[in-house]
Amino acid sequence: MAIVQSFSIWFIPLLIGFILLYGTYKKVPTYETFVEGGKEGFSIAINIIPFLVGMLVAISVFRASGALDYVMMAMRPLFSLFHIPAEVVPLGLMRTISGTGALGMTSDLIATHGPDSFIGRLASTIQGSTDTTFYVLTVYFGAVGIKKMKYALKVGLLADLIGFLASIAVISLLFYA
Repeated sequence: MAIVQSFSIWFIPLLIGFILLYGTYKKVPTYETFVEGGKEGFSIAINIIPFLVGMLVAISVFRASGALDYVMMAMRPLFSLFHIPAEVVPLGLMRTISGTGALGMTSDLIATHGPDSFIGRLASTIQGSTDTTFYVLTVYFGAVGIKKMKYALKVGLLADLIGFLASIAVISLLFYA
């Protein structure tokens, strides 16, 4: 255990040092390249702000309007048919939109049901097995000017669905089979 802890503490500094030494060996102006990357990162961050604000407003409207609750009420019979706990479905939906919102939901589920409960384990696994597809598409694609994201959206949402269903299957098999 001490070896793993030491490795995790030193890994990032050693990786950065290796990159700098390798860049110097290849005669890359490492400091100038670093500064140029910082400038690009700052300008990208500024360009992302409108997309980020728009997405956060849309999330707030979706939750505050009660649309999420309505969708959950309408879909509850279908979820119970497939033995999907209705408590984690909003997490699966929110995770595609907002990582922070999903983390809040995960924290609430764990606080309510406990970390070692089926719901707690499932929520934790869903949190780690899915991604913020809409966030990635709106913020990052928008920042670099990609307009055609039809296929990326389909693949991202399919991957999220597979991650959600795989989480249910794995937690069911590992802990409750």
